[in-house]
Amino acid sequence: MEIDKKIIRKLIEVLEDLKKSLKDKEIINSDDLIEKNIVDSKTVIKSPIVGTAYLSPEPGAKPFVFVGKKIKKGDTVMIVEAMKTMNHVPSSLNGTVKKICVEDGQPIEYDQVLIILE
Repeated sequence: MEIDKKIIRKLIEVLEDLKKSLKDKEIINSDDLIEKNIVDSKTVIKSPIVGTAYLSPEPGAKPFVFVGKKIKKGDTVMIVEAMKTMNHVPSSLNGTVKKICVEDGQPIEYDQVLIILE
């Protein structure tokens, strides 16, 4: 497969023009700022393991937490299934649930933010 040199030259020209047009502008990735603010706030509950998050003890049951609910340190906030084992995730803080960052049945990673507290 041979690459057309004209296309590559044109691509380089366009990229150089883009660099010149953005030279004095600050580019902010808003997702990075939000994640940094969340991590710095120390009001989050993170996943202790990799697995699948479940917000209630069984399908159709009342969820462990919801936005606005006051929780205490040690309260179960959700279940993470890993290798067919259901692991209860306890709250590491006292507070009021501000946001639930995962959905029921969603795969989650280690250290992923699950819940934001006020």
